[in-house]
Amino acid sequence: MKQSINVKQSVKQERIDIRVSQEEKDLFLEAQQISGEKSLTSFLLHLLRDKSKEIIEEKKRILASEQDRNIFFDAIFSDQAPNQALIEAANRYKSLQKT
Repeated sequence: MKQSINVKQSVKQERIDIRVSQEEKDLFLEAQQISGEKSLTSFLLHLLRDKSKEIIEEKKRILASEQDRNIFFDAIFSDQAPNQALIEAANRYKSLQKT
């Protein structure tokens, strides 16, 4: 029994036009040739996609760490008394430190 595989391919209908200097184009072409990419377009698309993902992930990490920091400091500097579980954990920790 043969199984068919569904492969979703994105249809490329959008276009991005940029103007560059001759020096920039020469630099891009040299890098493209060294990289082994088949075309300048595929080379630039690959770089732009990877760099875009990297920027987005870095921003997410920064936002997550800022959010974690805010949660931490809110907990530390709040007027709320520790709950029973936290008190018990602190007591266990203190008893372990004595041994």
